[in-house]
Parts: sequence; C-alpha cells; structure tokens
Amino acid sequence: MIQTTLCYIERESSYLMLHRVKKKNDVNHDKWIGVGGKFEKNEAPEECLLREVKEETGLRLTGYRYRGMLTFIYNDKDPEYIFTYTADSFEGDLDEAGLKGCDEGELCWVEKKRIPELSLWKGDRIMFRLLAAEREAPFSLKLCYNGDELVEWKELSGAYRDILETM
Repeated sequence: MIQTTLCYIERESSYLMLHRVKKKNDVNHDKWIGVGGKFEKNEAPEECLLREVKEETGLRLTGYRYRGMLTFIYNDKDPEYIFTYTADSFEGDLDEAGLKGCDEGELCWVEKKRIPELSLWKGDRIMFRLLAAEREAPFSLKLCYNGDELVEWKELSGAYRDILETM
C-alpha cells in the first residue's frame, strides 16, 4: 500500500501545477499534476502535505482543505491512496527550487479554465469536476488504469452523484 498527498494551490483563478518532465520511467511523465508526495514513516497526511509542499515549492501553507481520497490502481501494482487537498493561502515565494521546478518537473501557475487543454490523467479530469463543485463533503474516487487507459472509475461517497451523472 502506498500513501501520498496531492495539493492544488490556488491563486486567483489558477492552480500551481507540476509538469512532470524530468524523471525517466515516471508513471506521471509529461502529465500535469499538483504537488505532493509519499508519506514518511509515522507521518500524518497533513504533515506529509505541509512537508512536501515546502520541499517542492518553498511555500508554507497557511490555509488548506482536505477534499477527498483518490484510490489510484495502475496495472498490477499496489494501490496508491492519495489524500487530496486544495490550499488557498500560503506564505513565501516560489524559492529557487520552485522557480526551476523540483527534481520531478517544472512548476507553473495554470488558469483553471486552461486545465482541460493539458496532458492529464483521464481520471484527473473527473477529479477536477469534483474540486470545482466546492462541496463540504469529501469525495472518494477510485481510478483503475491499464497503462494510460482508464478502464474503470467510481465515486464511492455518493455526495457527487448528481455532478457525475452527466459524464
């Protein structure tokens, strides 16, 4: 079992996103995602979130919200449980690491309306609809992939059924 965090930091009408272009053999290669990463030993989700955001961007989050759980199943690998957050306030500026991107890719503020134009996981397109709903209830989204192909998905909380019925 793999546990990670994922955060979409908001500024005006944009999200800070990471274009994963630097690592070879990266399952996320050339995809645009939020910032975050794997839990360290004995770390709580919020501790992982704050540490990873600081390491990858140089920013210190001062306002964030848990949005839901992504269960990412890729080929025959162990499931990855992704604690997903948005953040709307922070301190600091993108530091030297943030300006160049971390060792995984390049950081960029992307207008929310432009996100559909990016190279994304198909399941992320579903997740962005859930994030845009701005509901208090967290989502639980299960995404099953065979390579880059999304072969099955389910929103298990039931709180977003009306939004997803149109998909």
